[in-house]
Amino acid sequence: MSEPNTAGNAGPLQTDAKLEIQMLHDRVLVRIPQDDGERRSTGGIVIPATAQVARRLSWGNVLGVGNNVRNVKVGDRVLFNAEEQLEVEVQGTSYLVLRERDIHAVASERTEHGTGLYL
Repeated sequence: MSEPNTAGNAGPLQTDAKLEIQMLHDRVLVRIPQDDGERRSTGGIVIPATAQVARRLSWGNVLGVGNNVRNVKVGDRVLFNAEEQLEVEVQGTSYLVLRERDIHAVASERTEHGTGLYL
């Protein structure tokens, strides 16, 4: 026997349904790759993720964009300041939510306007 849910529908209460996340307005959902912890200098020296450096920008992969985002699309790699962004955890994985205006650069295969530098 099914209990009615609190919304007044006659169906059973669903608590484990998977919900799709849709970003709103000018928000961008980004995931920082796990291999961005330790770095190597050009001389081969390993620099741990905990090393104190000047404010460092991070690269991340765009997983979702809001309706008002104009210059970034899903799949782009973006450069931003991770220290000033909001972090959210979904099913054990951490993501960052930021505004499009907080993105400093986009690395993609589009060749409209670029710096001549490649990743």
